[in-house]
Amino acid sequence: QVQLVESGGGLVQPGGSLRLSCVASGSIFSISNMGWYRQAPGEQRELVAAITWHRTTNYADSVKGRFLISRDNAKNTVYLQMNSLKPEDTAIYFCNLNLPGTRADYWGQGTQVTDSS
Repeated sequence: QVQLVESGGGLVQPGGSLRLSCVASGSIFSISNMGWYRQAPGEQRELVAAITWHRTTNYADSVKGRFLISRDNAKNTVYLQMNSLKPEDTAIYFCNLNLPGTRADYWGQGTQVTDSS
């Protein structure tokens, strides 16, 4: 069983920055694909950014050029650096771990990012 714990959310002014972190328990992090998703009130959960175990990344069009996903396998941690934040980035951000070729798929509890304007 894998547990994911997100942190780093909070209030931020438009144009500001935040860095989210997600720490995974267990020993499969380095061979897993990781993703950040978000869900705004009344909206469906959507993919924000993902990074594969071999470090290929992809981003939602709405965050390209502003957000950066990275991972540190030594710390079992995936990060989401969010810059130039906009009011529409307000959402709960969730971390996801997926082990390729299996049904192993885990979610964190989420961390809230809120526009303070």
